[in-house]
This record gives sequence, structure tokens and C-alpha cells, in this order.
Amino acid sequence: AASPLECAMGGSEKMVSKAKALKGRKEKMRISKHHYVLGNPMEGPWPAAMRVLVMASGCFWGSEKGAWRLPGGGIHSTAVGYAAGFTPNPTYEEVSSGRTGSTEAVQIVFDPEKISTADILRW
Repeated sequence: AASPLECAMGGSEKMVSKAKALKGRKEKMRISKHHYVLGNPMEGPWPAAMRVLVMASGCFWGSEKGAWRLPGGGIHSTAVGYAAGFTPNPTYEEVSSGRTGSTEAVQIVFDPEKISTADILRW
């Protein structure tokens, strides 16, 4: 029987090789222009004072929601997606198959005058 880790990774405890990764697609996912919760743009260019932090996480929805709740008004925008894989522009189903090499990630655009990287990482 497959272990829980094997089930979560599409049947293997080993990362897929680049040669065996899914093909993916050239087109990136379409997103709205403005963040539903924060109201700010979803994509850069960002205001000059902003910094961008991309973090891999087990559940990007929970990580994104955690960033919204940070005090001080320093979070400018957030976005979730997939990072560090071999498959360009993978879908949720493809990442869930374990055949992309990608992990869930959250991008946090923040004002370092209002919140530090350390404070973001502490939550």
C-alpha cells in the first residue's frame, strides 16, 4: 500500500525528473487586475518602496490569508501559485499529480517601513 506521502505526491516519494515532468503550457493563468481583498494591483510593477517575498508553503491559501491578517497595514498585495518546478504554468491538477516538480507558494508584496521580513516570517 502507498504511504500518505506517496499518495500526496502522485504515487512517489521522489521528486519527478525534468525529463519526466509534464509539458505544461506557454500561456500563464489569467488573473484579475486588482486583489479581491486588498484592492491593490495583482501584478507589478510595484511602488518603488515595496519589497517582494515568495515563500513555499504547504497550503498557499492559508499562508495568503495569514499575510492579510498581519498588523500595521504593511501588506500591499498577495498572490498564490506554484514555484520551483519544471512544468511551465502548471494547473492545480498537474501539481497535485506530483509530476511537475512544483510546490505551492505565496507572493507577498510589502512595505518594509511598516512590516519587516522577519515579522512576516514569524506569523
